Amino acid sequence: MTNLNYQYDGLESVIDFVRWGGTLFRQANLFFGHGTDNAFDESKVLTFYALNLPWEVPDNYWHSRLTLLEKQKVTELFKHRIESRKPAAYLTGEAWFAGMRFKVNESTLVPRSPIAELIAQRYEPWVDPDRVTKVLDLCTGSGCIGIASLLVFPNATVDLVDISTEALAVAHQNIELYGLQDVAFAIESDLFSALKGKQYDLIVSNPPYVDQIEMDALPAEFQKEPRLGLEAGKDGLDLVRKILAKAASYLKEDGVLIVEVGVSQYYMEASYPELPLFWFEFEQGGEGVFAIQKSELEVFQALLDERESV
Repeated sequence: MTNLNYQYDGLESVIDFVRWGGTLFRQANLFFGHGTDNAFDESKVLTFYALNLPWEVPDNYWHSRLTLLEKQKVTELFKHRIESRKPAAYLTGEAWFAGMRFKVNESTLVPRSPIAELIAQRYEPWVDPDRVTKVLDLCTGSGCIGIASLLVFPNATVDLVDISTEALAVAHQNIELYGLQDVAFAIESDLFSALKGKQYDLIVSNPPYVDQIEMDALPAEFQKEPRLGLEAGKDGLDLVRKILAKAASYLKEDGVLIVEVGVSQYYMEASYPELPLFWFEFEQGGEGVFAIQKSELEVFQALLDERESV
């Protein structure tokens, strides 16, 4: 955006730069949806990161004056955000999910799943949190869902599974960030292929589910994310079909499968009208997350096998 003016003459305080950044972002017609939903929150993320400030600060901090070096650092971040169209999380290398900070990079999606709300509810009543001992986070990316789930399952271990070596390297970093090496394990696997013999109380998955029409229409910011983590065929269900067909074998007797399919919920309901899927409603936004029990999957196993490769 060469027509934008990046001169910061007359700007002095934290609030000056947050306001200015928000104005620049609106002028540049940026798209938001990777942890923030508006220009001024995005500006605050980058400003506070550059200044090494926590998200919540006393009111008087907003009026603190920036040094020349700080002004330059903030301005460069604003310019990079506008000209690269990369989400703020990729510029800072971190994102927040379920109240926890996670390392991210361009090998992982930016965490934003509504499953965070289910974690806050300890996945109740679908499981008894104190009796859960084995959790599988399938298509884990940065590991955020599985690691955050450990907060509510005091007796559990979690397998963080992904096909991407690069994404798993980030998951390893987040395991180390929270000192969870004894209870969280990153495993490279094409869905269940490397999990023979394992069974879980809960399988939770945020797999690729973007259909072809939506992929073609994604804003530039979403196109900066790995296609491997988004793209899932004509109807967005390429991986979900495989998960449904195989999940029962990897669940314990009272086990539950929870899967996010987002806007592909329409295709999901059209493709599997027979399945007794429970669709969650979220108070904090989000859609397209279903739950189904092992016993229900087993009833429809023949149908699931038949439609696995449709």
